[in-house]
Amino acid sequence: MKSVILGTAGHIDHGKSSLVKALTGIDPDRLKEEKERGITIDLGFANLSYPDGLTVGIVDVPGHERLIKNMLAGAGGIDIVLMVIAADEGIMPQSREHIAICELLKIKAGIVAITKVDLVDKDWLQLVIDDVRGFVKGTFLDNAEIIPVSAKTGMNIDLLKEKIKEVAKNVKPKLIEGLFRLPIDRVFTLKGFGTVVTGTALSGAISIEAPVEILPSKIASKVRGLQSHGRSVEKAYAGQRIGINLQGVDKESLKRGDVVVPPDRFIPTRVIDARLEMLTNAPAVKSRSLVHFYSGTSETIARIVLYNKDEIKAGESCYCQFRLEYPVIVLSGDRYIIRRFSPLETIGGGEILDPYPAKRKKKEGIEDLIAIENGDMKGKIEVKVKKAHLNGCVASEIEGWMQGDIPEIKTAIEQLVKEGRLIRSQDVMFHIDSFNFFKDAVISNLSRFHKENPLKPGISREELKAKMPFSTSRFLNLITMIDDVVIDKEILRLKDFKASLAHVDEAIEGKIISALNRDGFQPPMKAELAQKLSISEKEITDLLKFLAKQGTVIRINDSMYITKGQYDKMLNLLKDFYEKKKEMTVAEFRDILGTSRKYALPLLEYLDSNRITLRVGDIRRFMLK
Repeated sequence: MKSVILGTAGHIDHGKSSLVKALTGIDPDRLKEEKERGITIDLGFANLSYPDGLTVGIVDVPGHERLIKNMLAGAGGIDIVLMVIAADEGIMPQSREHIAICELLKIKAGIVAITKVDLVDKDWLQLVIDDVRGFVKGTFLDNAEIIPVSAKTGMNIDLLKEKIKEVAKNVKPKLIEGLFRLPIDRVFTLKGFGTVVTGTALSGAISIEAPVEILPSKIASKVRGLQSHGRSVEKAYAGQRIGINLQGVDKESLKRGDVVVPPDRFIPTRVIDARLEMLTNAPAVKSRSLVHFYSGTSETIARIVLYNKDEIKAGESCYCQFRLEYPVIVLSGDRYIIRRFSPLETIGGGEILDPYPAKRKKKEGIEDLIAIENGDMKGKIEVKVKKAHLNGCVASEIEGWMQGDIPEIKTAIEQLVKEGRLIRSQDVMFHIDSFNFFKDAVISNLSRFHKENPLKPGISREELKAKMPFSTSRFLNLITMIDDVVIDKEILRLKDFKASLAHVDEAIEGKIISALNRDGFQPPMKAELAQKLSISEKEITDLLKFLAKQGTVIRINDSMYITKGQYDKMLNLLKDFYEKKKEMTVAEFRDILGTSRKYALPLLEYLDSNRITLRVGDIRRFMLK
């Protein structure tokens, strides 16, 4: 079953609602005031069903100039426009503004209905038809059918139904496999059911019991019930008018402009980069002016910042940024409309390119926007990941950034990975240029560190991060992808690096060993050793740590080292002592080694900590067999 959304357009009192009722049998004017005054104030809804399963949902919009914001709230999901022009009045101001809005929204198909033909003669009707042909020339309605109708007599109503069916069958289907998105255009309560929201599903599908989130209000809920075109359904799809019965949500907490989406997939935004197209009769707009911004069913005030110009004039186009007063839920590829701040009139619109732009430097170019606007899906994704730089992107971020069916987005990502344009660590993707930038910085820092610290096995991860000229939350993801880097727990080194004394005076090892052996078990402390050898304390620390790792010396504590030979001699002396006695005092240990208490105590503490001796009170027992 195919579902298509048709929207009416046209001046006030040109018979839009009467025509919808004649087509469907449903009165779209639902408000008491609308019925009393005979005009549409807010959005009205109806549906037209065909025997072959095609359903056309109809959004009837108000035609009064002061209600254009209500008209815009219903225009976002429209596939076909039914342009209504009354035969007795012809083309009027809102006829022009509505067709301009439809042009800006890139609606591609439609029909023109000349209503109230029962009020005019044939010659006048022909004049109106000729006038309408000139009016729509050069627009998306240039080749549209122009059908004279009368809701009162029923003239050509069946013909109009058939023409709507023909146009609807050629409408490109919406993104049924995309993320579900339903901008809310109505909120009400039903006795026994609770809160219900309605709207046109722009993409995806929704089922009963599915968890949902209402943004930007950040309300979590669940789908209790679904209706589409007057019928209860288990599942509803993009392209349908849908009513959702929400669980545990008060009517007062929701409003038109909120969007129903799956949880944790969309982020509200208050800054948007876009392409702006000005209408040919619009007044000039200066950069940093305030405008009214419309997208989906939302409306907010925005400050417009023009790129590369101070002012945009009628009929011109440029890239710009909107800084919104209130957050909205939009994707790259969505359309928007802007109206003058005061007096209110439609002046332009265009395509949203980047709903989450990074802060742009003053003299930074707009090549990214050009690439997003002109690129295919792969090109857009590549730009998105490249702009994320060293923070990278996961697939779900891309899916919540741009229009597209999820399988197509995933396929495009896989192709980019296969082509080497993107690389992936776990589920995080980085652009190859960003990765190479990171890799060069890491190798440069590691090379410098190894040169300055030839005896150290490598640098700690945190120390390397601190040395980098940038920050990234994905440091570990990136570092694991560099083949030239070895990760040993928290220590990083280049693959071809090995700590050695190759870059140190060849005699230094011998000098250290000689100095440590000279006074037996009374070796010079680290600071004293550095002074004796005329080297820095940092250098002697590195040398001693290196020799300890090699097994040439034994680290007793941070200040005291002894040679391996002296250590083995100490163990042999202990073994000889414990063959004669089972217990040993500190004084006896001092006498065995021929040293002072200053050296005996740290040596005993080392033996205790390594379970060679066991301290019991003031004596030690031997633990080695």
